[in-house]
Amino acid sequence: MAATKLIAMHQNKGRSVMRCLKDRNDYAMNGEKTDEGKYISSYQCNPDLVDLEFAQAKKEYLHKTWRQPKGDVIAYQIRQSFKPGEITPEEANEVGYETGMRFTKGKHAFIVATHVNRVHIHNHIIFNSTNLECDRKFRDFWFSGIALQRLSDIICLEHGLSVIPKVKPSERQRRTKYPERVSMRDVIREDILKCLDQKPSDFEELLKLLQAEEYEIKRGKHIFLKLPDGKIPKVKDLNEEFSRLLSEKKAAYSEYKKIKKEMRDYQIAKQNVESFYAAQQSWDIEEDMKKKRHQAR
Repeated sequence: MAATKLIAMHQNKGRSVMRCLKDRNDYAMNGEKTDEGKYISSYQCNPDLVDLEFAQAKKEYLHKTWRQPKGDVIAYQIRQSFKPGEITPEEANEVGYETGMRFTKGKHAFIVATHVNRVHIHNHIIFNSTNLECDRKFRDFWFSGIALQRLSDIICLEHGLSVIPKVKPSERQRRTKYPERVSMRDVIREDILKCLDQKPSDFEELLKLLQAEEYEIKRGKHIFLKLPDGKIPKVKDLNEEFSRLLSEKKAAYSEYKKIKKEMRDYQIAKQNVESFYAAQQSWDIEEDMKKKRHQAR
């Protein structure tokens, strides 16, 4: 049984493509999660240099097609979680590799990192949004998540694993169940019913039982019940409290604007440094490739 999900990986604001790729791949290939890299496999890429190779493919795509990417998607991740105790880490990595190969049709480089630090073994399959020929991008088509789940189910069945049974939308349960709201009327009704269970002889005795429950009885043309400690605030007090909260909010917003401006300046400076560093790295890679071509000749 494998719960599978397709996730688009976006470039974070203020960070270079290479830095974002490195952060995501470093998390997936964390030694503590993959038994010191024992359960890592790859297709058409080196796991140690995968962020550089993915970034270089994007640069080649730009040189070949002269098309600027419309969005900020830099890669895609397939998250594949298995039922506890049903599969070994080796087989999970094999299933993940087969899933990545069949879903991308072998046209995109990818890595498979199998995490064994949880009760349920799960895969992180990260594939480049640019294909191996560097002339096309992966298109996240309509209902791609459903197609991926069906493919994962087929591969699980081929490996003798169970699959998640299909449930109609009407029969699905919500993950979060909120407690029912209890209104003031419900509280009063409950207390009145509790008093009626004592079978008062008349209405006056019922009122006495309610007074015993610390209700305040106001007599007049109509009889009013007031809950214990249920004082209604005056309009003047409400206006004063609103004014106080408004002034506090304005003061906090001024401080927030100041901090936001400082953070924006910091992000711009950081982005400039990272862009310079990425450009330098890219230039070094190109120089190394030129030297290798020259030596090969």
